[in-house]
Amino acid sequence: MAAYASVRHIARLPRCNGYHTLIRRLQTAAAIPPRIPEFAFAFDIDGVLLRSSDALPRAHKALSYLQSQRIPFILLTNGGGKHEADRVADLSNKLGVPIDTTMFIQSHTPFADLDHLKDKTVMVVGGEADKCRTVAEAYGFKTVVTPGDVLAAYPDVWPFSQQLLPYYESFTRPLPAPINSASPSTSLRIDAIFVYNDPRDWGLDLQIIKDVLLSKQGIFGTLSAKNGDTALPNHGYQQDGQPTLYFSNPDLLWAAKYHLPRLGQGGFREALEGVWAAITGGEPHGVELQKVIMGKPYRLTYEFAEKRLISHRQYLLRSDEPGNLKRVYMVGDNPASDIAGGNNYESPYGTDWASVLVQTGVYVEGTKPAYQPRKIVNDVWDAVMWAAAQEKWTT
Repeated sequence: MAAYASVRHIARLPRCNGYHTLIRRLQTAAAIPPRIPEFAFAFDIDGVLLRSSDALPRAHKALSYLQSQRIPFILLTNGGGKHEADRVADLSNKLGVPIDTTMFIQSHTPFADLDHLKDKTVMVVGGEADKCRTVAEAYGFKTVVTPGDVLAAYPDVWPFSQQLLPYYESFTRPLPAPINSASPSTSLRIDAIFVYNDPRDWGLDLQIIKDVLLSKQGIFGTLSAKNGDTALPNHGYQQDGQPTLYFSNPDLLWAAKYHLPRLGQGGFREALEGVWAAITGGEPHGVELQKVIMGKPYRLTYEFAEKRLISHRQYLLRSDEPGNLKRVYMVGDNPASDIAGGNNYESPYGTDWASVLVQTGVYVEGTKPAYQPRKIVNDVWDAVMWAAAQEKWTT
């Protein structure tokens, strides 16, 4: 995997045969085009390749074509909740094509680069049971707490989820320190909060995050004396050593099996913003919820994706020639994330990012998208064929 040494996160993913093996398989299975393309693809997953857990009809055909033509592509999703190795194994099976971890970027993948927090106590929110805790530990975080851990240890912290205690107790762990406001020096302290995936128990998670953000230095059970101090920036809120709050996925809506879009992690963030504003006075009173948001349409995700694509193309060239691309086609179903991100991204390598909107997910045919793509097509196969025609790529 030396070709990807410039992308620091690759070293943290489980070793496997990798992209090199994929290429060797394809070389023995199909005629190899005599030239290496100067374009590539980034595909969203839900609504483009899958509808919930089922492969969309022509997804296999589209990806198989790209692999046979040695056209680089990655899967770029705002989804998450599992480790990258688990997700690509599942996707390879559902889509019927071999996919490697280097070809897959999910919403929380960049969290693995936050080395300065690896030895701290972090809180992970969202996902099924404690799967996101397992992902965080695989990324190298040593002490990971969940809201369920807090509830199991102190049921009174949120009385409206006590009926769920048997569920939580099936996977929660003892807290690394007690909650003791009378002795802050020995009480549980949270150094960062990560929302890895869509929260399942919004009430509990909102309550716990609110408590930590209003605390003194992230210490559970405390309340900062700086809160509401108008002489301080942000009226004193989040000005007393509280942990940074990270969101991995800004999507308000996503395409599930139900025929109408469902609320996503972005919906949870909006709910938290509303609670925060009700408590602090919000923006009309000069207070904002300070946070870091990753995932599409934010720049960091696209930078990470472009480095992966360049690395793939450089390997295909089998030379010291740079793997820079002339164009990347961002194929998605959500105008507010996939299309907005592709349109707004300014590549440091001068790559043109062309957004393509499919009609198999969030976007409803006949409506005007909030962000105008370069092309609207029916499905992912039509997107690939349209892009190939634009590039005059023939086999």
